[in-house]
Amino acid sequence: MTPLGAPTVAVGDTGSSSVSVLLDGRVVGEVSQAQAAEIAIKLRTLKALGKEKVPSTLEIGLVPVLTGGQYPGLFLMSGPARMVRPVLNLSTNTTEMIGSFEQVYMDIAVVPEEAIKDATTHMELDEKAMLSAIAQLTPYSDFNQSPRNMYQCQMGKQTMGTPAHSLPYRMDHKLYKLQTPQVPMVRPYAHDHLKIDNYPHGTNAVICVISYTGYDMEDAMILNKASYERGFAHASVYKTELIDLQSISKDRGGANLQFGVLPGDNTAKTGLEGNGFPPIGAYLQEGDAFYSYVDLDAGVSKVSYYKSIEPAYLEQIKLLGDESGEGRLQRVFLKLRVNRNPIIGDKFASRHGQKGICSQKWPVENMPFTESGMVPDIIFNPHGYPSRMTIGMMIETMAGKSAALHGLCHDATPFTFSEDNSAVDYFGRLLKKAGYNYYGNERMYSGVTGREFEADIFFGVVYYQRLRHMVSDKFQVRTTGPIDIVTHQPVKGRKRAGGIRFGEMERDSLLAHGSSFLLQDRLLNCSDRSLSRLCKKCGSLLSPMLVRGPSTGTTESSSRWRCQVCSDGGQIEIITVPYVFRYLVAELAAMNIRVELSTC
Repeated sequence: MTPLGAPTVAVGDTGSSSVSVLLDGRVVGEVSQAQAAEIAIKLRTLKALGKEKVPSTLEIGLVPVLTGGQYPGLFLMSGPARMVRPVLNLSTNTTEMIGSFEQVYMDIAVVPEEAIKDATTHMELDEKAMLSAIAQLTPYSDFNQSPRNMYQCQMGKQTMGTPAHSLPYRMDHKLYKLQTPQVPMVRPYAHDHLKIDNYPHGTNAVICVISYTGYDMEDAMILNKASYERGFAHASVYKTELIDLQSISKDRGGANLQFGVLPGDNTAKTGLEGNGFPPIGAYLQEGDAFYSYVDLDAGVSKVSYYKSIEPAYLEQIKLLGDESGEGRLQRVFLKLRVNRNPIIGDKFASRHGQKGICSQKWPVENMPFTESGMVPDIIFNPHGYPSRMTIGMMIETMAGKSAALHGLCHDATPFTFSEDNSAVDYFGRLLKKAGYNYYGNERMYSGVTGREFEADIFFGVVYYQRLRHMVSDKFQVRTTGPIDIVTHQPVKGRKRAGGIRFGEMERDSLLAHGSSFLLQDRLLNCSDRSLSRLCKKCGSLLSPMLVRGPSTGTTESSSRWRCQVCSDGGQIEIITVPYVFRYLVAELAAMNIRVELSTC
């Protein structure tokens, strides 16, 4: 029997050689392996030609009988919400939409030279079809080492760009926005096709490839301070705080709360307006009044203060009621704008997986300059090229330079150039036509001494991205702070002003160096150092107790420390031990295990 309403398939030579036929997950019959192949070919031809009402998005997955692997059968899928893409059907010479399930069992060539006679059935419509939407945004990706292209696919999603055009209507938890974005002069076809110009995510930066100071080692990069002051890579972070009076009311036993201040309160001191909030555009620092609410039953107001150490501007206030629109405004969204201009430790990257940290903002008067007076925005270390093999970035440098000189945008679609038509020759000729060196090199002079460099310096324009990884979000420093109530050791966590764990492997490193005093400083003095009294006679940490003596009528206390086991107070001394050790001794004593210490 077949499921109600399902079409039936004529059963041929059933047996061990037969395979199941499934339509949208329902078994509709069985056919022999040969018949399954014929049905798949016939259905695919009708689908590609658009005949016999066969859906153009039908997925025809013929899983062969193999020793292992997926369950064999003819799987037909016509349901909605499936990912399909176009390829060229070589037998019908038409475009066919194929799905992710069936393409695993198909022979699809990328270029005609790869096609195998009587085996290859389909071909890609374009060489770049094998790339994802993000991968197609990398210029000249065919010149790069593949891991670098994959790095860029990850970093392209981490850029600070233009996230949306509806910022006044959005209340995202955290949102990054570049203040001075530019559109690239060197762009692949997908950049225009996907309309990325509406959401620019970088800046055209003038770079020179030179090891100028020691501040550009190990993927660090030097930023021109004058470029920074002109607005290079300036950005903002939008954060949203939700204040819910209903939850506050529950914590206070169902109090009747409302945003605002009491009429008699002096709001000038707090900086709050009558509605209980600061004015729009207010500059908030740690300790400033953030919002206020009134307890209508008690007739008192409560002011909450801004707690973040990072100053912010109040961008927007949005009051919220209930779903019906008739309830009281008990919730509010406060959108804050935090300025995040580039500082030392912020992360940048080109579109070729060449990521780097800003190590210094160098004064423009000390930067190297060309014969025409050009000063780079970024100094890129030449040691970043040989092992990474990002030749695409070198070509983009030449292409960006020629684009700026001739006032045009270059097509950076991969697989455009070949051995016969090389990219270096094409852009070299354009540079030479503009009066520059064929290879993009220029004579440069030291900004410190003014002397000409002996070597020519590779100089051009590259589209640089600023990434959301900023040192302001990651730095963790602590002198003193919260400690754990049980162990008296520092708590963990950046938000809690905690410490960084000094673990066993770090301890081993200091032991290997012979830095015993530094080891004591980390693991004892800066952790849970405590003073404890020890009875030298019985070796107990727990038995010494403070015994109050008889009152003598004088101001001096007659109390003294005494061992409760030995009934002796003359052999008690103060020693330094980790507090967690005292906790361990107490836990062992609870299990009837005695710890005895001996002192020298």
